[in-house]
Order: sequence, then structure tokens, then C-alpha cells
Amino acid sequence: MYESDVTRFLRELKAQRPQIAEEQRRGRALWWDKALDPEIQERFRESKVPQQPYVYQTKG
Repeated sequence: MYESDVTRFLRELKAQRPQIAEEQRRGRALWWDKALDPEIQERFRESKVPQQPYVYQTKG
């Protein structure tokens, strides 16, 4: 059965470093899995400036 180089690399990496899955989970929790503050999100929506259709076109 065919196995790509990338698949083989990942399988071997996980075999050599079994803790890598836990490190990935901790990294994701650190950077991505955050509770969002609804007030801050609302302020972001209110302060958004509409963008013109073609951003490089001058208004002159």
C-alpha cells in the first residue's frame, strides 16, 4: 500500500516523540482556545470602516 513521504514522516515523528500530541493541545489552548469578551467584539464591529471595492483606486 502506498504511503506518502509526508505521512511516513509524521508517523515516524509521532513514534519518536509521543508527547507531541499533548504539546500541540497545550499550544492550541495557549494561542487559540480563548473565551471572547462580547463587549470587545461589539466594539470591534462598531469601529470597522467600510472598505471600497478596489482598495488601490484613488478617490480622485
